Amino acid sequence: MKNRLLKLWHQDGTRSVMASVLSILAGLVAGSLIILIVGICNPTLGLKSVWDGVRLIFGGLFATGRNAAGALTFGFNPASVGNMLFRATPLILTGLSVAVAFKTGLFNIGAPGQYLAGTAATLFIALSIPSSVVPPQIIWFLAFFGGMLAGALWGAIPGMLKSLLNINEVLACIMTNWIAANLVTWVFDISNLKNVVENTKSGYIYKTTFNNVATSKLGLDLIFHDSQVNGGIVVAAILAIIVYIILTRTTFGYQLKACGSNRFAARYAGIKDKRNIVLSMAIAGSLAGAAGSLYYLSGNTEFFWSTYQSLPATGFNGIPVALLAANHPIGVIFTGMFMSMLDISGLQMTNLTAYNEYITDVIIAVIVYLSAFSLLIKTLLGHRRAHKTDAPLKNPDPDGTQADSKADGKEALKA
Repeated sequence: MKNRLLKLWHQDGTRSVMASVLSILAGLVAGSLIILIVGICNPTLGLKSVWDGVRLIFGGLFATGRNAAGALTFGFNPASVGNMLFRATPLILTGLSVAVAFKTGLFNIGAPGQYLAGTAATLFIALSIPSSVVPPQIIWFLAFFGGMLAGALWGAIPGMLKSLLNINEVLACIMTNWIAANLVTWVFDISNLKNVVENTKSGYIYKTTFNNVATSKLGLDLIFHDSQVNGGIVVAAILAIIVYIILTRTTFGYQLKACGSNRFAARYAGIKDKRNIVLSMAIAGSLAGAAGSLYYLSGNTEFFWSTYQSLPATGFNGIPVALLAANHPIGVIFTGMFMSMLDISGLQMTNLTAYNEYITDVIIAVIVYLSAFSLLIKTLLGHRRAHKTDAPLKNPDPDGTQADSKADGKEALKA
């Protein structure tokens, strides 16, 4: 049993998980310390508020409010859990987008632009085809796959620049991000999709429910009532499983990872590295496009069309989601839900205590910072293993038999 545990500990996957767990714990501890410092320095808060704040950091998802005595109560909160799943959907998909590119040796920082491209294509299709002529279900599928296709095309651009001209994909992605932001703004500015029905919402695009198009709830609203949850989380999980199967169980996935490990060795082995680089970025772009598509196909979310001054944070948040999951497609599902859970905990802190949600932003920042050093943490965790492995080599002959044989050999040479 001990040998099995040691073998499990020495596996690279185990150390990757431990590195992520340590990063998460460090972030939670940092947030708790901030609450403690603020509570001590502010006499109106006191230690009781510190205890409430710390509990909300670790279990805000299950906070149900306060009882008659003013104490926090915890239990199953269907609204919070449902909203967590809704918010996790785009994070899972943008995390998958970054993870796929990482697996093939590329850094897809262009997820925000691909997210915008997918959003724009989805909204145009969902709102332009009249549901009185075409069934809403068909419009939904056309809008969703149209968003994925738009994201794929936008992701393929830095892929082609990388494969054909050897232009760094990070620089290409940054430029395509801002091109997408300005292009999407211009396209919606000249369209007739701006919400003029609600006078205060003219800066937004109509919700897809204006055309009776929305993602099916799949019965999840009965479990997580009073929340925004829908079947998008199921679609995201299915896509994660498909990506996992492609990367680990297919020849195509092997070729993608081979190009990521060593592009030139892969080319020598007969793998078309240039084609695979473009395909890798196109797949990554399609996943980011799917994130924007599912988020706005929910029908309860409005899109602010003037995007030229900012990029969607969801695209960038996919980076820590992928890093925490060690770029594992299945792990991305759980890290995406964890990052979403922190957002819900921040809202609960704002609603139930004197603290605000920005403390959870600090937690996320610490986790992101440490997740970038996950390789170093893995190395430190494996340092003890290296010492144990080297120890027998320092004294490979404890009973002196080899020393005696060497002495005998020297005597023979002298003779």
